Parts: sequence; structure tokens; C-alpha cells
Amino acid sequence: MGEVPEQVITTPAAVALMERLEAKHGPLMFHQSGGCCDGSSPMCYPRGEFLVGDGDVLLAVLGKTPFYMSRSQFEYWKHTQLILDVVPGRGGMFSLENGEGVRFLIRSRVFRDEEITALRLAARI
Repeated sequence: MGEVPEQVITTPAAVALMERLEAKHGPLMFHQSGGCCDGSSPMCYPRGEFLVGDGDVLLAVLGKTPFYMSRSQFEYWKHTQLILDVVPGRGGMFSLENGEGVRFLIRSRVFRDEEITALRLAARI
């Protein structure tokens, strides 16, 4: 079996913004929006202020920060690695980076066949 790839990774810019937000707001969490009010943006919240449930999948823990996505949306994205990045602009209305002059953004790449096999064997997809 090959090494199981990470389903969500971060860029250095995302890590720096997460550290800045955590210093201001305490522990964080992410939920990948399903396309409602703020499009399909990764939304950053103070941990515990967004309630997750049985319909959400924990995709990763980025440092100490959990990253969730709805199970139905995960079915569309499970064959891709999500890359949490930062670009200039306004954050989502309810996301903590709103007002920082930058926003979180998801980039993605499709997993290679051997990575998909490893994820299946690890019961991750």
C-alpha cells in the first residue's frame, strides 16, 4: 500500500493567516461552504461556533485546526486534494478573515490513481 495522501494541505500564506486569526480569536475551525451565501469558500470560525453533525466529514486537522465538509459535498470532492490558500480580497461574510484584506481560497488537484487506491484502503474515501 502506498502512503495515504493528505486530503487537505495548506500554503505558507494560509498558515500565516491562520496563526494571525488564532492570536485574535483563539482556536479555529474550518467548514468548506457548499455554495450558499459565500459561494464555495472555506469558512473559518472560532472553534465551536459552527455546529458540525453527522452530515459533516472531518477531512483534516491542519496543525490544531479541524477542517470539515458536508458529506454530500465530499462525495463530489473525494477524489481531489484540497489546498487551502490565501488571496487578496474580502473574506466570506461570516468567516473570520473578513476585514483582513485577504480571503481563504481552495485550490485543488485530482489524486493520482495510486493515491486513490491508498485512500480507499485506508477507508478515507
